[in-house]
Amino acid sequence: MTNSRLTVIGAGVIGLSCAWRAAAAGLRVTVLDPAPASGASWVAGGMLAPVTEAWPGEEALLKLGVDSVRRWPGFAEQVGAAAGRPAGLRTEGTVVVATGAGDRAELDTLAGYLARLGRDVERLSGRELRRLEPALGPDVRGGLSVPDDLAVDNRVLLAALRVAGERAGVTLVERAAQTVLDDGARVTGVRTDGGDMASDVVLICAGAHSGSLHPVLHGLVRPVKGEILRLAHRSGAFPPPSRTVRALVDGRPVYAVPRDGGGLVIGATQAETGFDTEVTVGGVRDLLRDAERVLPGIAEYALVESAAGLRPGSPDNLPLIGALGPEGLLVATGHHRNGMLLAPVTADAVLDLLHGRPIPEAVRAADPDRCVSGAHDDEEVTRARVDQR
Repeated sequence: MTNSRLTVIGAGVIGLSCAWRAAAAGLRVTVLDPAPASGASWVAGGMLAPVTEAWPGEEALLKLGVDSVRRWPGFAEQVGAAAGRPAGLRTEGTVVVATGAGDRAELDTLAGYLARLGRDVERLSGRELRRLEPALGPDVRGGLSVPDDLAVDNRVLLAALRVAGERAGVTLVERAAQTVLDDGARVTGVRTDGGDMASDVVLICAGAHSGSLHPVLHGLVRPVKGEILRLAHRSGAFPPPSRTVRALVDGRPVYAVPRDGGGLVIGATQAETGFDTEVTVGGVRDLLRDAERVLPGIAEYALVESAAGLRPGSPDNLPLIGALGPEGLLVATGHHRNGMLLAPVTADAVLDLLHGRPIPEAVRAADPDRCVSGAHDDEEVTRARVDQR
């Protein structure tokens, strides 16, 4: 594939990561996106949390996430070296906390499930958690410490990936892709709002918009709306936590992810509302209410941003990574809540596909053929899973 023309559709974290890897390996890479480094990647909380995202029945996703989080330190070091700037990785770890008895019981269930999979986590009392993170309030009654679940500043990472890609020779074109062109047997190029572009290989990484770019993806990727808030520490307010804090508050999930300089990202709501990206009053209210129960000091923080993004959902919550349809068409989409987490393993898998090498074993479960053949949950079951999470 050396010197072949690769067109990547989408300049979010997945598209930028794959483009940089491919260009560094010698391919001629063009990235198409009308608004690079925006969308769900710009809005993301940045949790790299395969263990605390674990869910019964999604063991393949847990395995994929654990594989990727292990790659993250090396990935961040390589991106930083290529860009000459930090990649935003935070290694302080994660705590998962509960308020009422029902929330504690749910965390006990999660800990037991992980133990059966051989992934033990440390159970802590509310007092022990406050010794780790004094910002936690008295409503926190217990929880788990998961030091290997990390975090990344998504906007720092996106900036570094853009620079790393440019230095490797990636051409970034701020233009919308309309459809992938093929002659029935193989890809020939991409139709854009500025004309057709020839290509040897096309990689679709367009997140929630991927389904419109080729008929084989129709109905396989859908938008799942998530709202977030960005807060800033003010002088005199209680310091923010150093670790990512995930919480259950009367059964409702909320998280707080630290940023350098005293910032916090609070999220995230989840709703199936099509391509709606407006922030709602109810979403802001609910996030602040639940976050303040866990971290009372944030009442004195500044609210500096509210935003909504569209996660790319798949039928079974696993991403779609692999060859699909005509020869020369690859997809890396459908990462849902895990785009940041899965960027390293996805980029490595795409590079293996481009060079005809075996992909990482954990990625094989993400082969998009599983969806095309109909071996996935029906729509009602899929929506039920999303609602529960």
